Amino acid sequence: MNSNKLKIAIFGIILALILGLGGGYLIGKKSEPKLSQSEEKADKHQLYSCGMHPQIIQEGPGNCPICGMKLTPLRSGAVSKPAGERKIKYWKSSMDPAFVSDKPGKDAMGMDLIPVYEDEVQEGAISIDPVTIQNMGLKTALASKQKLTRTIRTVGHIDYNEELLYTINTKISGWIDKLYVDKTGELVRKGEPLLEIYAPGLVSTQEEYLVALKNYQNLKDSSFPEAKQGAEQLLKSTKRRLLNWDISDEQIERLEKTGEVKKNLVLYAPANGVVTEKMVTDGAYVEAGMNLFKIADLSTVWIQAHIYEYELPYIKIGQKAAIESPYFPGEEIEGKVTFIYPYLNETARDVQIRIEVPNPGLRLKAEMYANVSIASELSGARVVIPEEAVIRSGKREIVFIDLGEGKYLPREVVTGVSGEGHVIEIKQGLMQNDRIVVSAQFMLDSESKTQEAIKKMIQIKKESPVTKEKVNPQPEEKEMEQGHQHTNLNLTPDQKARWAEEVYTCLMDEHSHILQVGPGDCPECGMKLVQVGQTGRKVYTCPMEEHHHVLSNQPGKCPECGMDLVPLNSKST
Repeated sequence: MNSNKLKIAIFGIILALILGLGGGYLIGKKSEPKLSQSEEKADKHQLYSCGMHPQIIQEGPGNCPICGMKLTPLRSGAVSKPAGERKIKYWKSSMDPAFVSDKPGKDAMGMDLIPVYEDEVQEGAISIDPVTIQNMGLKTALASKQKLTRTIRTVGHIDYNEELLYTINTKISGWIDKLYVDKTGELVRKGEPLLEIYAPGLVSTQEEYLVALKNYQNLKDSSFPEAKQGAEQLLKSTKRRLLNWDISDEQIERLEKTGEVKKNLVLYAPANGVVTEKMVTDGAYVEAGMNLFKIADLSTVWIQAHIYEYELPYIKIGQKAAIESPYFPGEEIEGKVTFIYPYLNETARDVQIRIEVPNPGLRLKAEMYANVSIASELSGARVVIPEEAVIRSGKREIVFIDLGEGKYLPREVVTGVSGEGHVIEIKQGLMQNDRIVVSAQFMLDSESKTQEAIKKMIQIKKESPVTKEKVNPQPEEKEMEQGHQHTNLNLTPDQKARWAEEVYTCLMDEHSHILQVGPGDCPECGMKLVQVGQTGRKVYTCPMEEHHHVLSNQPGKCPECGMDLVPLNSKST
């Protein structure tokens, strides 16, 4: 009896335990959170990419078909638009997006500027998390308005001042009777005698002058005007011949007072300088008009400097120039730009400028080399940014604007001249106090291009008609659908052409296997990738929508689902 009661009690305890455990399991299962339909949909359409091969992009998780690494989710670069009243950020031209202004007005073509709102500014921006920003070493700077200065540094050689060159010649024939300066390079002072010429014609003319002078003195008080006038004209004519032969008024006055005829003509130095050429010797016969000496005044000299044609905007006549000579290290002489030659050197493709420099002590010699520095300041304040902030891609020049909160917007700009401190003028595209990225911007550019390719890809897929059901599917097709749950991608010809434009490859035939979405550089030779359509090659891809990232330069099997690859331009793609 007691044993039966014991058995019944044990059985009751076991039954209670079973019921308790079962109820707890059911209650716990009901309390598990379920993903909402929108969350499931969002997870389904999450894009994943390979960290080593960013051209591999697909919806949903998986492994990279190239290296086998697990794909990681791509962060969305979309920027939410602020609620409330829209605020104008700046104004731009409807014809030229690079033409921007901080106030309404008209563009260069006379058209009214249109407003750009803050929410519109953020379209196309990319988002980077703070950790990545720190790892990238990203730095920013403000666009400022300032005067551009630049120092042109070049070399030149010293030349004679052509305005202070003198040629000594004779206007009468004769013999060199005495040569005072008989060496090239000899220093002479103004008024010093250079040589004496014996000229028989000069002797006879002096004698004629003395006769004409005596005749005029006898007839100047004559009662016959004709006689007086004739004597006066003869005297003037004879004196004019002496003056034409460079006989000075002082020498003529001395001849009148003394009545002594000089048989030699003395030639004097016209200025202080150096004899650069001597063409006569003592005792030589010289003809009228023959050059005898060349003298250069070295009180000032010219420096012929050379600048490149792109430096011409910085050079103006009258600018000061600092001159340093390796022969006098540490010393600086100030000169002035006096002329810019109106033509280019055909061989060197540079422009010659002339700088006038004082030469105290005659230390600067012709054909010496000199270092020239010309500090220039362009007129007017201009918007400038650090030169390294500009990304040059073909004819386009792009900078990244920091929108704050880890958001960056690429913008095309028009640049001008460069200045000191590695800054560059921005003619269009930026305004004062715009914050721009000055380092790691190439990584932002790569991210921007990747997100642009993703947006185009998603847009094509949104426009693609997707067949959800098949009529009488074949058994193997049904099995394939059940195993992969994929849907064939049916693109219109226009959509296929747009998708094909996003596929880039290397021009080198041996690198035709290099295929990726969006532009870039070939990882094997470094050449710029081009659109596949420019090469005439065929590109093969998987007909499954989820495997469109699988690209090949030859037919084969999809590494993810095993289906035969088809040409990208095929109707079956």
